[in-house]
Amino acid sequence: MASQYNKISVIGAGGWGTALAKLLVEKDFNVILWSFESEVAEEINLNHTNSNYLKNISLPPNLYTTTDLNEALSNDLLILAIPTQFIVETLSKSSIELSSKTIVNVAKGIEKNSLRRISEILNDNFNVSLDSYVIMTGPSHAEEVARKIPTTVVAASENYLIAKEIQNIFSNNYFRVYSSDDVIGCELGGAVKNVIAIAAGIIDGLGLGDNTKAALITRGLAEMSRLGIALGANAQTFSGLSGLGDLIVTCNSRFSRNRYVGEQIGKGKSFEQIVYDMKMVAEGVFTTQSAYDLSTKHGVELPIVEQVHKILFENVKPIDAINDLMTRKSKREWWW
Repeated sequence: MASQYNKISVIGAGGWGTALAKLLVEKDFNVILWSFESEVAEEINLNHTNSNYLKNISLPPNLYTTTDLNEALSNDLLILAIPTQFIVETLSKSSIELSSKTIVNVAKGIEKNSLRRISEILNDNFNVSLDSYVIMTGPSHAEEVARKIPTTVVAASENYLIAKEIQNIFSNNYFRVYSSDDVIGCELGGAVKNVIAIAAGIIDGLGLGDNTKAALITRGLAEMSRLGIALGANAQTFSGLSGLGDLIVTCNSRFSRNRYVGEQIGKGKSFEQIVYDMKMVAEGVFTTQSAYDLSTKHGVELPIVEQVHKILFENVKPIDAINDLMTRKSKREWWW
């Protein structure tokens, strides 16, 4: 379908950024992919692979990758695929004005210390208005999208016309995009589910059963909804792709870095060693601190988030954290 954006830049050549760049090139868009790592850019340009972040995937020969940030930021449509904690540091290295750009963020997280969602980071630091901002999120592992396995996501913006435009740009026969106007809900759902995924991994590492995992996902969704409502989100958003959908896939998939972190903790490995050994960032580690701080700031009860925080940062044993959750005061099943 025709689009006003013929030239698109993807900022970040990790697995997700590379998979989306591949999709867009195959839809005949002119794409620049920016990589922080020169060796990654060289491999993509010469070998048409990204073995560090997207193994066993052949990339289009006309996918051009650069390490020149100014070159990448010259296009009017930017797909932001940088881990949340590095957005300000990365974009601040360029003098290009971002306020005139349309930005589609595909990262999931909350900035530590400031507790800002990505739309807030871009608005505060780079004067990007909500009218030109889209969050695209949902149950979408890069490895599966790159292999053209059917996937659905949601694109949320306060500007409905831009959300529809992003739908048209990305949608094809294996990647279906829905639209939404709940930016807050979609950003929080994509972020907080990573904390619940760490808990799911701990359950797997301890060798617990399906009953436990089902309880975690259900009550984890309630916590995501509770925090979202307190911050102005629509409760129904958390029953959709950015909430329940993303929660299911992240809590169960072998591709989930956050679930992997939890699994290793459940098996007795130290948190410091796990982080040291990992090549890619597990956003849920940072988001655990941020979500915990948000719950304290706004007076929202998030018992699962609290226990994951204790495991990661207060050296509480996983089995003790689970016992604390199971022996809390009995309550009615309020959804939020």
